[in-house]
Amino acid sequence: MPASIQTGGNERNNRAPETAGNGRIRPDQVLISVIIPAYNYAHLLPRALDSVLVQMAADVEVIVVNDGSTDATREVLAAYAVRHPQLRVIDQANAGAAAARNHGIRESHGPYALLLDADDELLPDALAKLRAVLATHPTAGMVLGAQITVYPDGRERLRLPTAVPRASPVQLAKRYLLEKRVSISHGCSLFRRDLLLQRPYPENLRGGEDVAVFAFLLVSAPVATTRAALARIHKHPDSLRHNRDDEEQRAVAMVSEVFGGLPTECQTLRRRYEAQRFLSLFRAALLAGERATARRYYRCAFRLSPLQSLRGRHLRKAIRLLLLR
Repeated sequence: MPASIQTGGNERNNRAPETAGNGRIRPDQVLISVIIPAYNYAHLLPRALDSVLVQMAADVEVIVVNDGSTDATREVLAAYAVRHPQLRVIDQANAGAAAARNHGIRESHGPYALLLDADDELLPDALAKLRAVLATHPTAGMVLGAQITVYPDGRERLRLPTAVPRASPVQLAKRYLLEKRVSISHGCSLFRRDLLLQRPYPENLRGGEDVAVFAFLLVSAPVATTRAALARIHKHPDSLRHNRDDEEQRAVAMVSEVFGGLPTECQTLRRRYEAQRFLSLFRAALLAGERATARRYYRCAFRLSPLQSLRGRHLRKAIRLLLLR
């Protein structure tokens, strides 16, 4: 039964020694591997890199996986590598964020990995704060921190991590997948590398691939939380849009990936979660004004799980849809 470990926001600033004069990192010294998948974000990548490199210490490595970028990403990375020999750059043919993350994780040396998107940034002393949490809670499989969400209009919002109670795997999976009472995000979370190797990001999914990994991590090891803000997560108009191409097939594939990595006792939640995915499609179709498609998705969800489909907000929308016929 994974335990919940919670800490405050004022952990002791437990800095590691600085790197050696040549800037090289010894693999056996690495505690945290910061992995940045990058695809056509040359204009934003320096912000992410600077936010990490200013915090460099002897127990931190930085790996950027260039996922076949066609902009100036390669040139940006080459210039940084000259100035920062501790930066490792890996080039691969374009295969998606999941493949880039998996590649970086395989090549990393630290027992813990922080996955930072190329358009986001770490806050000052984020790595020192994570180091302090790990020093106090060395059994943690995942550390969840606070984040500052930055919206396209410049608004900012502090989001604190949700408490993760001491509970069984099925209770934790239900809390995360069905009740949405646990929030996990890249950039402000730290993951144990051995668990990521056990459950890699599913490369057949383009969107939502992190859910399968997060669910596995949640039920596999203790979770520590800190109220310290660790990252600024930037929302962009393109990241706020929902790609609906092949949405039904992707929803079914996502269910398969999520439950393919969960223990036997969690399989009882599968039909309810599949219904939840169809309810998400139902809402998207409603917003797009596609009433016939919305009705079909709601019927699919109801057949899978009447309990999930008759929850207040879903039922109200379905009734309103029927009245508009």
